[in-house]
Amino acid sequence: MTIAVSPQALPALVLNADYRPLSYYPLSLWSWQDAIKAVFLDRVNIIAEYEHSVSSPSFSMRLPSVVCLKTYVQPSRNPAFTRFNVFLRDRFECQYCGAHDDLTFDHVIPRAHGGETTWENVVAACSPCNLRKGSKLPKQAGMFPAQKPYQPTVQDLHNNGRLFPPNYLHDSWLDYLYWDTELQP
Repeated sequence: MTIAVSPQALPALVLNADYRPLSYYPLSLWSWQDAIKAVFLDRVNIIAEYEHSVSSPSFSMRLPSVVCLKTYVQPSRNPAFTRFNVFLRDRFECQYCGAHDDLTFDHVIPRAHGGETTWENVVAACSPCNLRKGSKLPKQAGMFPAQKPYQPTVQDLHNNGRLFPPNYLHDSWLDYLYWDTELQP
C-alpha cells in the first residue's frame, strides 16, 4: 500500500513544533497553497524551500518544502478505531492468508456469537477469507489470525506507517522523517 504523492504538486512536509512529522502514514503533507496560507497567517516557520517560486504583482516567494508549526500539537495518545487504522495495525495484510488485496475487516468472535466491534476483536481480512469464515468461531472455521488483535499505540501505527513510504520523498524532507529511529552501530 503506497500513498501517491505527485512531485509536480510541490507539497510541503508538515512538522510539529518538535520537528517531528505530524503523522507518518499518511505522511503529513500540505498543498503548496495551504503551506503559503499558513505562512501568511504566521502559524508556521519555513524550514526548507523548493526552487520554484510563486508571484503576485507586489510579492514573490519560493514555495516551502518543509514547514514547522509554531505551536505544538499534542498527538493523540489513543488512535481512533477506524478501518484504516485497523489495516495499518495489521500492515495491510489479511490476518488469515497474508493477502494484500480486497481487504475488509473480520470479527474474530463473530457478532452473532456476542463479539464486539473493538480493537481486540477486529482484524484485517481479505474478502475470500472473510466469506469463508463467515459467522463461525475461529476453531469451528479452522482459521486463526496471524496476530492476536490488540489496541495499538500511536507509536505502533507510526512504526507500521514507516513500512509504507510514499512513492515520492523530496530530498529536503529526508532529514526530518526518520530521525527518531534507533541508529545502527
